[in-house]
Amino acid sequence: MVDTVYLESKLVENQRAASVLTRYPKADRVLVDHYGEVFNATRQNFRIQKKNPSLVLAEKLGKRVLPTPAQYETGGGAHYYFSHMLNCVYDCRYCFLQGMLRSANYLLFVNYEDFYRDIKAIAIEHKDDQKPVWFFSGYDCDSLAYEPVTKFAEFFVPKFKELSNAVLELRTKSTQIRSLLEIEPQNNVVVAYSLSPERVAKEVEKGAPSLKKRVESMQKLQRAGWRVGLRFDPIIWHADYQTDYTAAIDLVFSELDPTQIDSVTLGGFRLPKDFYKTMLRLYPEHWLFSSGLSESDGLVIYRESIENEVIEYVRTLCRAYMPSDSIYTYPSYGS
Repeated sequence: MVDTVYLESKLVENQRAASVLTRYPKADRVLVDHYGEVFNATRQNFRIQKKNPSLVLAEKLGKRVLPTPAQYETGGGAHYYFSHMLNCVYDCRYCFLQGMLRSANYLLFVNYEDFYRDIKAIAIEHKDDQKPVWFFSGYDCDSLAYEPVTKFAEFFVPKFKELSNAVLELRTKSTQIRSLLEIEPQNNVVVAYSLSPERVAKEVEKGAPSLKKRVESMQKLQRAGWRVGLRFDPIIWHADYQTDYTAAIDLVFSELDPTQIDSVTLGGFRLPKDFYKTMLRLYPEHWLFSSGLSESDGLVIYRESIENEVIEYVRTLCRAYMPSDSIYTYPSYGS
């Protein structure tokens, strides 16, 4: 429950901000000139804030849509990402946001129209490309977990009907799919689920739905005609990883129709060194931050032999159900 909402003063009469505020009628409201006064303040404690985050409503200025790193692709042409929100309702131990951000408060940018204008302009720039341009959401938050409040998918998904050469990927762990099930499916929207074996999810993905619940949501989406994607990223190496990932992939493909799965992506554990140091201070005794790790080119990642082993193992499992050209790997070495 949000007890405090910070609102940029220029948004006092903004309709989307007003709609969000109606969700929290008992919350204290504090006006600020700029969200950075709250969100970027020094001497914040991420772990304490995470127990009871505040909500910050703001306008995103400057660059709103950015190109992804070169290695991240799912079969399209150019790839971009955008973040309507920073921070997440879930509390995953491996999440890089804990190392990148000072604040655990939810920062929601309500100027959706500006985001869409930028997206449309980029799509037009790529109108002559042979492959569609992809736009990824959900890297600095969960695309759907806060949907009842943000109405993010409700706004953006229909907008992509206007962009015949663009694809929107909604990255999520959430079961909040009602807004999608209430509209006609779109072929240029992919609902991509971050997945982990049940034991891993319970241990390091605090607050997120179980693997079974995520699969049930994907099944409902498939039955309604939506494209879904599978994202085993990061693959978490541990003593029983082979048993756990075998069970997880057997479950996923026993419940889903592989012909309606857009793609599978696989990646290992990786964090920028500075982010890792910050997260290690938050959880100095957690096995996730000590098992099999090494440093390479400013990243803390699994040792090369371990990363190759876990990615290839899971890739082999997926190839029993999916064609190789629909499975993408994100290696940390040699990328």
